[in-house]
Amino acid sequence: MASPTPSSLADAIAAAQAWWREAGVDLAYQDEPRTWLAPERTEERVETRPAPAAVSEKQHIGGDRGGWPGDLATFRQWWLEEPSLDPGGTRGRPAPRGPARAPLMVLVPMPEAEDRDALLSGPQGRLLGNMVRAMGFAVEAIYLAAALPRHTPSADWGAIVDAGMGQVLRHHLVLAAPQRLLVLGRDVLPLLGHDLAQAAPAVSELSIQSGKLPLLSSYAPGRLLEHPRLRSELWRRWLDWTGTGE
Repeated sequence: MASPTPSSLADAIAAAQAWWREAGVDLAYQDEPRTWLAPERTEERVETRPAPAAVSEKQHIGGDRGGWPGDLATFRQWWLEEPSLDPGGTRGRPAPRGPARAPLMVLVPMPEAEDRDALLSGPQGRLLGNMVRAMGFAVEAIYLAAALPRHTPSADWGAIVDAGMGQVLRHHLVLAAPQRLLVLGRDVLPLLGHDLAQAAPAVSELSIQSGKLPLLSSYAPGRLLEHPRLRSELWRRWLDWTGTGE
């Protein structure tokens, strides 16, 4: 077999160019853009722009705090009628239910989608009723409330906190004056002053106007309904919290 004839550098370059030409590449490209044309000169002109509209002060949830109800019965009616609590209007809001100074207050993030006349009237409410009875309470004996007036699946909790719903909730707690507070929903905790950057405490005390309120927190009713393991964990912590597990 004859050995290949050595080629010169010029032959190699010509062969490479021919190869690329056959491949249809006959132009060189650069990644960096280049300005080939001089910028068009335009006459200087002063644009008159309208002054920006004055930014109105953000409406605070609940309105003037001086006008907030001073008793629980009035608060429940105010919860149904106060427009600033919910941008969706006042129609269809279920009221909190239960007696003042109840042995237990259960606080959930929001009503169920089906709720109209009664809070937690669907499957979440049935789960809660069974849980409360297992805890040794009649359903009518506990105080049940939601942090939001209506079902809001895509709620912007950060904006809700910034708008002052936490102050409304604390006022509600003062009026309800329960002996214990069970919070079902991690999204509710920032309304009570918990920093989301920190792990949610399972058991703590909440300082309110009337003193220290024992607090136990867990997941929202919807998640408890879907995950038996979370229900079992809540039950174990409830027994430890109340000292009834021995």
